[in-house]
Amino acid sequence: MKNFLAANPFGSIPAPETALSGSADAGQAFGKLLNLVLQALIVGAAIYALINLVLAGYAFMSAGDDPKKVEGAWAKIWQTLLGLAFAAGAFVLAAIFGQLIFGRWDFIVNPVIPTLQ
Repeated sequence: MKNFLAANPFGSIPAPETALSGSADAGQAFGKLLNLVLQALIVGAAIYALINLVLAGYAFMSAGDDPKKVEGAWAKIWQTLLGLAFAAGAFVLAAIFGQLIFGRWDFIVNPVIPTLQ
């Protein structure tokens, strides 16, 4: 019974090759994860903006002669386009600061973390 409890039910799990080899790719795992999260946020923002624009366009078309509804639809369209401009501007600023501070325009969006070898 004691031998049964001491056995590992999952078997042995080998270490990843990049962890054993010490290659330069091993230090970039966090940067790749950050890049993947940023890409997912960009896609999510684009989908949200598209849905928001479609709903605002539908509200504009169905407003008829009611000036308050037309004004609300225009405000929603304007705010969506302004939000997309801010999102694009954030990447432009990240590129400028990355070039000025780190010497690479994509350093903030795609960081490389140095490792000790």
